[in-house]
Amino acid sequence: MTPRLRVAVDATPLFGPRTGVGVYTSEVLRRLGETEDLEVMAYAATWRGRGRLAELVPDGVRPVGRPMAARPLRAAWSRVGGPPIEWWTGPVDLVHGPNYVVPPTRGGALVSVHDLTPVRYPELCTRDTLAFPGLIQAAVDRGAWVHTGSEFVAEEIREHFDIDPARVVAIHDGLTPLSPADPARGRAIAGADRYILALGTVEPRKDLPGLVRAFDLVAENDADVRLVVAGPDGWGAEDFHAAVAAAARRDRVVRLDWVDDPDRDALVHGATLFAYPSRYEGFGFPPLEAMSAGVPVVATTAGSLPEVLGDAAVLVPAGDVDALADALGHLLVDETARERCRTAGFEQVQRYSWDDAVDRLIALYRRVVHSGR
Repeated sequence: MTPRLRVAVDATPLFGPRTGVGVYTSEVLRRLGETEDLEVMAYAATWRGRGRLAELVPDGVRPVGRPMAARPLRAAWSRVGGPPIEWWTGPVDLVHGPNYVVPPTRGGALVSVHDLTPVRYPELCTRDTLAFPGLIQAAVDRGAWVHTGSEFVAEEIREHFDIDPARVVAIHDGLTPLSPADPARGRAIAGADRYILALGTVEPRKDLPGLVRAFDLVAENDADVRLVVAGPDGWGAEDFHAAVAAAARRDRVVRLDWVDDPDRDALVHGATLFAYPSRYEGFGFPPLEAMSAGVPVVATTAGSLPEVLGDAAVLVPAGDVDALADALGHLLVDETARERCRTAGFEQVQRYSWDDAVDRLIALYRRVVHSGR
């Protein structure tokens, strides 16, 4: 009989809006909680969110009640290698940090590193994010293994960190297809029958100012298409707003803030095209979600996007406004090309299953634990 593993998972990403890491953590925890040969507990490195963890974790996962203060703990974990997570959880076989940080432990440790933006593009990062590389190396020095969602990022990790290459393991993330939604509702929210959609937090890494400039070129020859950008302002959003203000067709740029899931799903289903002009990406959930809804995608060749999207998207060089405008303009007028993208997109998303991803993750848990015995 396979021995039951005691696993502790950092559930801090469940707090706040569900961005990529939050989605990953939620999907993983839900399936771990359904696995009979695991005893799963969740902790949260947040002082402000203390007391809320129990309402956020799924069935089958036991929340750890003692509060944790993120900033002083991260400093201690990086500099003095303690205190161990067992102070909060009791004995565990393995601790999994799904968001770049894993605490010291007397058992096995696995840290998920979704991309290396702080290493590759430090100018695109906040102060907190810039601390991640040091925390990752400290965890590796303590014996942690590293998990990531793409072979591209796995190779970057092997090149940058002082780590045994065999202790870096890539497991493609899964995909939660969008819920069915009425495209007409999406078009009503957008205020347009034809629109290019971009989703996500407005921050420098997403290069939405470049998308605005590309759209301005496209709109010059297309009288009724609009650009819809939905998502909250992040740091550096001033550049995006400046690009909109400078656009000749700024009246056709629709800016929506955070939208709830039903509106988000409707916006995607109603879109003519989905644009993802990222300057660097470790995986890329939004373009896959668009493909699951049958929406053609234009993205960049940045980071792992060619690996994840394959030939189902039209890919252009990151930062090339003219190439982005050409790709968008071509798909807007070529129904045959859009249909090819739709068909290829439906095929591509079949490769990403959360059940398969978590099965492989659990196998990795056992591999990590076994390596330390």
